[in-house]
Amino acid sequence: MKLDSIDRKLLELLQADAETQVAELAAEVGLSATPCWRRIQRLKEAGVIKRQVALVDRDKVNVGVTVFVAVRTSMHSQEWFERFRAAVAAIAEVVEFYRMSGEVDYLLRVVVPDIAAYDKVYKRLIADTQLLDVSSSFAMEELKFTTALPLSYIP
Repeated sequence: MKLDSIDRKLLELLQADAETQVAELAAEVGLSATPCWRRIQRLKEAGVIKRQVALVDRDKVNVGVTVFVAVRTSMHSQEWFERFRAAVAAIAEVVEFYRMSGEVDYLLRVVVPDIAAYDKVYKRLIADTQLLDVSSSFAMEELKFTTALPLSYIP
């Protein structure tokens, strides 16, 4: 799907606040409401806009501690991976999960209320899968957090 400057501006505005009224978005991008609404629907149908969510304050729901967990394994079979992926998917505190290049095989971002809660997550993580090394780093301070993607790379 080819995105023009109006689509980019709409995406920028919606990433900042997905609850912005269509009339306000239309005014910002220089369209009337109906064509603006149609563009947003086209972006949704094309999968450019995957979904709209509410961002919840971690501290207010008592998961203010962020832990980055680096996992190394000596197992690389598809069967092992499927078991590991299922184990990680079952842990609600794991909010991001990546397969990595380099020395670390997998990286997880975990949110918990405290170290004791993380220890329970750790024990669940190692219970079902064979891992070579699990290294945990606790974030001391969040310096930047955004869900907005950079749009300057759109061709």
